[in-house]
Formats: sequence, C-alpha cells, structure tokens
Amino acid sequence: MSILHGRADAESAAHELREALAGSGITLPSLGIDPLYPLVELGRCNAETALRLAAVLRRCGR
Repeated sequence: MSILHGRADAESAAHELREALAGSGITLPSLGIDPLYPLVELGRCNAETALRLAAVLRRCGR
C-alpha cells in the first residue's frame, strides 16, 4: 500500500470508503475531509451503525 498525500488523495479515499460502506448498507453521515489537514474524518454515528460496521469488519476478517 502506498502512502497518500494531499487533499485530493484524502477526498478520493473518503469517496472510496463512502461507496464501500454503502455497498454494505452503512452510512456515516459525518464522513468528510478535515478542513486543515489531508485527513479523512469518520465522524459520528449512532450505536446501530457502529454495530453494523463492526459486523461487516468481522465478516471480512483481516
């Protein structure tokens, strides 16, 4: 895996993550880009969404 730099890379990563989560029926409403740094903000979600995300990650394994 390569190291990503810059805002465009963070935006691309956020888009990819949003699509992958949507494919599993998961929406993180606060998913976005940090305004000061090229970081993906995962934001906040309710407990049901957190549990669904955990279940998807467990199914995928390592």
